[in-house]
Amino acid sequence: MRVKEWMSASPATAEPKTSVSEAREVMRRKVIRHLLVTEGERLVGIVTDRDIRLNLPSPATSLSVWEINYLLTKLTVGDVMTKAVITVDPERPTEEAARLMLEHRIGALPVVSDGQLAGILTETDLLRAFVYSQSATVPVTARG
Repeated sequence: MRVKEWMSASPATAEPKTSVSEAREVMRRKVIRHLLVTEGERLVGIVTDRDIRLNLPSPATSLSVWEINYLLTKLTVGDVMTKAVITVDPERPTEEAARLMLEHRIGALPVVSDGQLAGILTETDLLRAFVYSQSATVPVTARG
């Protein structure tokens, strides 16, 4: 099985200047945990729900709701994203992608072909591939 067979071909993206509050809302609305950061067609980073949570004020803060919201509108995806992104080619075997994710303890791999973003492969996609390979049932289609 190849990465291209299981990846989501239309991943959610944001620009580095997108506010963290906007990114958080996109992730909530689309029920995703990874947002790819692009400039044009070029991948420049990835932001996860964990990155966002780690940059939110503590619940024990003395800041008011308005102060917190103001700070979140000023904090951008570019401020909190991971810039050294591990990627995978769409033609690579899914086992190799899974190995990369395990070795680096990450939950998703952007799929890049010839320098262009082609999709994203997540833990959920790999679980779907595993379940399909272990059964004779029709595959559950990949997102996007």
